[in-house]
Amino acid sequence: MHLLYLDDSGAVGDVRQQHFVLAGVSVFERQGHWLSERLDQIAARFNPAEPHEVELHGAPMLRGSGFWRRYPLADRMTAMSDALAVLASSHHSNRVFGVVVRKVDIEPAEPTAYAFEQLVSRFDHYLMRLHKNGDTQRGLILFDKTTQENAIQNLARDFKCKGHSWGYPRNLSEVPVFLDSKASRLIQLADLVAYAMFQKFERGNSAFFDIFAHKFDSVGGRVHGLHVQSSLGETEGGGEC
Repeated sequence: MHLLYLDDSGAVGDVRQQHFVLAGVSVFERQGHWLSERLDQIAARFNPAEPHEVELHGAPMLRGSGFWRRYPLADRMTAMSDALAVLASSHHSNRVFGVVVRKVDIEPAEPTAYAFEQLVSRFDHYLMRLHKNGDTQRGLILFDKTTQENAIQNLARDFKCKGHSWGYPRNLSEVPVFLDSKASRLIQLADLVAYAMFQKFERGNSAFFDIFAHKFDSVGGRVHGLHVQSSLGETEGGGEC
């Protein structure tokens, strides 16, 4: 099974922010343990006795808030970069999916619904492509519990019963599952991916994004895993898969 861990970045209702991001990483089930172990090693730099108490979250790490206040910026940035590098150097089957929305340009559509529809379609088409090549694995989407759980579950049910803009999802095993990020390093990794994308498109800081940019799902030179919507239309990642 392929597990798509997702998180968002950017506040839907904050008028000071132009962009909303929904993004994460698709991991084949046997890769999850290896990735988590590597991320535990990074967390252990900050609490060797209890590394599981250290949460790798982009905004607090970069800003130096909460637990991260006591550590120098250079150490925090290195930890973020190293965590994303774990993804960047991981097995080729691990893919990044992400949607960037310039909120004002899709009004009156709701950013979370727009982004989720794009991601469901793109992940489902990725699984279909694998199926056609003899890999019949199915998929499951996992979210951080702080994401809009009720809205996402309602959207998932609608997609299953009524379809989305490009048809019906055919390769998902169940409606999305919501996890406590503290218990899942891969949800934390999804947070870092989403925050890195927000930094690039909202702040113009591509340092973290560039580490894993080659991991977006692609085939034949065309990137399917990244969708960027702006006033100019879709600017990266192609149309629907």
